[in-house]
Parts: sequence; C-alpha cells; structure tokens
Amino acid sequence: MERRRRRAACYDAAVLRRSGALVLTGFVLFASACVPEGPPTGAGAATNKPVARPSRADAGVPAVRPAITAVFEDHFDRAELGPDWSPLNPHWRLEAGKLCVRGARNHGVWLLRKIPVNARIEFDAYADSAEGDVKAELWGDGVSGATASSYTNATSYLTILGGWKNTKHVLARLDEHGVDRLELDIDPNSDDERAHPVTVGQPYHFKIERTDGKSVSWQVNGLEYLELADEEPLAGAGHDHMGFNDWDAPVCFDNVKITPL
Repeated sequence: MERRRRRAACYDAAVLRRSGALVLTGFVLFASACVPEGPPTGAGAATNKPVARPSRADAGVPAVRPAITAVFEDHFDRAELGPDWSPLNPHWRLEAGKLCVRGARNHGVWLLRKIPVNARIEFDAYADSAEGDVKAELWGDGVSGATASSYTNATSYLTILGGWKNTKHVLARLDEHGVDRLELDIDPNSDDERAHPVTVGQPYHFKIERTDGKSVSWQVNGLEYLELADEEPLAGAGHDHMGFNDWDAPVCFDNVKITPL
C-alpha cells in the first residue's frame, strides 16, 4: 500500500512539473474563464487502470519510418488497417471504408510515416453519438497513449471537436485538460456555426496547418476555429507523427491527406 502511495505521489509531481512548463499564445473566439477538472473528453468517472507508455522498442512497429515528402493519402478502402498504421487499442477497425473506434480510452492509432514540421493535415471525421468527442493528435511521437485516466501527458497538439460531452471545441498542447488550452464553448442557439455542437452522422472536414514552424491553425468545414502560436513548438524527433484518438464515444475517420508545406 505504501509503495502504491509513493508511486501515485511521484506521478502527480511529474504531471505538475510538465504542465507548468507549457507556454502557449493564441486567440480564442469564444473563451471560458476556467477549465473544468476531471476525466478525459466525453467521460464520467474513469474506470480504466493506468497503462504503461510503450517505448519504440516494445511497441511492435518499425524503428525506421518513411518521411512524407510528397502528398500522402489514405481512404481506408480495404479490409485490413495495414502496415502504415499502429493502433494502441484493439477496438480500432475498418468499417465501410472508414477507420472507426469506440472505447479506445485515449489509446489512439498512429500513422507510421513521419510528417514534416510544416504540413497541411486534412481528414473527414464523423460522430456516431450525440456525445461528439472527435479527437486527433498532430506532431506527436507516433508511439504513446495515455498512461492514466486523464490524458495529461500527450506528446502532440490535440484537436477535439465536441469534447466533454459535446460542450467544447478544444485545441491543446500536450495536455487536453491544461489551463493553457484554447477552446470554444458550444452554444446550440448561437448564430456562429463554430459554436454549434457536433451532429451525429454529419461529415466534418478537418484542416490543420503549420507553415512557419510554430503556429498551428485548425479549420473545420472551411471555418477557422482556433490558432495556436507556440513559443516552444513541437517539432523534430518525438513530434513527427499524426494520429487519431478517442475516449469512449463512437467515431470514424476517413480521407486522410497530408501535404508538405
């Protein structure tokens, strides 16, 4: 029991040190004064046990991965996911020409090709429940998933459409619960389409761009949602992959296109 308490205390201290080191600047069109605490996006009380973050050596994926130097596309029109993708949870599957999941518990699926520092990343996303919670990871390490019930130690930027049971759209750096995340509060009655909740079955075309090595912009269906100017950009080794993620809500992804810029 005492050993478990010491491990928990060390983990909490590490999370605080990491969170305190984050520095972001940017703008928010609809801002909230505070960030709710609690479990990951779309979840109530978490019940999953912490899972150790895998190293590259034990992840079962190639140590050398090809770099994307020209336009890369994947439409998932096949029976098996194939060698370009590494799922961290067995719930990831191909279904009717889309990459789908439910209950990944922040153990996503990574593209096993290195993305450039400056790139345009596009894909279509679908929510299959009123909870929304459509999540992608950009410029991460291509290996890691959550190691605890809350995803406070990502290696990437995270875009979350309709997170927290379809109440927020979020662009975050490393910690989806961080006080420095950018967010839009959802208001179903707003005249601004960017404040609307995610609708079941509707296609959402994501476009995430970085052109100057530091500023990450996020568009959905042609509308600018959020832009983050990072003083300590996530780039280079350990920040050169993209992938998709999920907590519990059923979601699907399709038509991935990555363009070096």
